Amino acid sequence: MAAALRLGAVFFLLLPLRAAEPSMELAASSASPAAPPEIRAAARARTRSRPAPVTDVAKLCVCDLLVAQCDVNCCCDPDCSAADFSLFTTCSVPIVTGDSRLCSQKAAIYSLDVEADPPERIFKLIDQVNPSVFCIHATNYKQALSFSSPEMPTSETFDQLLKQFGSASFSAEPDSWNMNTDAQNPSDANETYRYKYGVPIQTVDAFLRLPSPVVSSWCSDVNPAGFLVNQATKCTRSVSVEKCGNIQAVSMLFYINSSILAVPKSSQMVNITVQSIVVQSLNGMRTLLNGSDVIRLPLILDELCINIVLGVSYHITYTDAGEIIEAAASFVLGAINKEVLSIQQSFEISFTQVNTKPVPLSGNPGYVVGLPIRAGFRPQGSGIIQNTNKYSQLTILQSTSNQDCLAAQGTRTPILFGYNMISGCKLRITADMKCQPLTQILLDLLKGQSFPEYVASFGNSQAQDVLDWVPITHLHTSEQSSCQIPVSLEIEVKWTKYGSLVNPQARIVNVTATITTATAKQLPSGRERTIPIISSVVFTDISSPAEPGYKAWPTINAKLPFDFFFPFV
Repeated sequence: MAAALRLGAVFFLLLPLRAAEPSMELAASSASPAAPPEIRAAARARTRSRPAPVTDVAKLCVCDLLVAQCDVNCCCDPDCSAADFSLFTTCSVPIVTGDSRLCSQKAAIYSLDVEADPPERIFKLIDQVNPSVFCIHATNYKQALSFSSPEMPTSETFDQLLKQFGSASFSAEPDSWNMNTDAQNPSDANETYRYKYGVPIQTVDAFLRLPSPVVSSWCSDVNPAGFLVNQATKCTRSVSVEKCGNIQAVSMLFYINSSILAVPKSSQMVNITVQSIVVQSLNGMRTLLNGSDVIRLPLILDELCINIVLGVSYHITYTDAGEIIEAAASFVLGAINKEVLSIQQSFEISFTQVNTKPVPLSGNPGYVVGLPIRAGFRPQGSGIIQNTNKYSQLTILQSTSNQDCLAAQGTRTPILFGYNMISGCKLRITADMKCQPLTQILLDLLKGQSFPEYVASFGNSQAQDVLDWVPITHLHTSEQSSCQIPVSLEIEVKWTKYGSLVNPQARIVNVTATITTATAKQLPSGRERTIPIISSVVFTDISSPAEPGYKAWPTINAKLPFDFFFPFV
């Protein structure tokens, strides 16, 4: 996966998304004028070079098909003379370019001057700018733009190539790549580094790896963990009891022996501590160990291999400045016997900002009956913003003993998944009340001070995954009159059972909030009127009937030879 993330080319983004990140070229050229000449020279030397053209476009001709003959309307054919060009009607290939992925490259332009007598060919060699948003601006690996010829194995190099390429996945990074090359650059001495979203978390030797499947279900250990990117992966690992002590990926040390850099390219390190250890027996029963300060290594005991890693969960604590200050890992250890040839490992990573509490969940993944509905707002160009109090995210009016709406204003109760609720109060209207202020008071009473815009479809929907949130649909039913006041709020939550028949998960698919208004007639002086105000929540299961599916019976399509029944037929 690391090879897939590092294509050996730097993509230059034309959109001004991160103006605070100058490119390598700008960093080299913007060195302080007061810096010594040798420092500026070293900064320029480190600038990544532009991709060298693989072919000479002035000599490249894709329409030259005939050997030692002039191809008709092929303006780049070197076999054509001026007399041949005078007979051309157009240029079949008017422009010849090299690699279309480059931001800037040479282009050969061919055209005909029909006004000349006789018509003649015009050739121009220009610098063409790629209009694409993503293009290659500079390269730090020359072989990235072409396929290199593989090394043929010999008796001397076979063992080395087998060690490098014999596994299910391997890294194609060149040996010349070194993470610490930028640390010695004098021009970067005063630059402040910090982690940004999606940037791989660096360790003292490489990156914090989160094993994951690549092209198959087998684990690949080259998947870097991105900063603030919550991930959960599962993959299969080949094991055996005889060699379990020599397999690094099933040992706890493999996941905690490398310290994390607090910020990129720094000498400050953060050690990964063991937060908890859970031991799983052969029948699947799990037990939490009291002491987690002892590293338990794989051990062969009575034809069993114990203390092998079945799951790792990282938890990273960071500051608002993009600095990692704490890293912890929770392990699930298990045992295997001689019959087991492979195990399934699960890996997870989560992030929490210091001095903040993580937003509580209402299920994993589906909603649990009785837990509050998770809801929030979405500002322009941002993720979902939630209230840290899960019981205040989606609420309705709470009934009081005296049933007075003005006294109940501000008193709310959370909407719990699966619980149909109804509440209300009574509002006394006098002749002195105005329509517009009364309408606003009743809207605040029914919807609260901050009615959310989105509802989480699952109990564990992440705030950055906007597609996992359902927008609330607002409906209004009213009559035609001069003064309409809201009298009821009806919230309908439609949900469905998601997943397998054995363990279905509750998923919200639609939320509708309907405001019903009524006509408020002007009362005579000294008269009063009492109207009921109602709030209700209804959960509707729209799941289709669960029916187990079976595979169709196979059909036999057997073709017999034409003389199969000879000599009887």
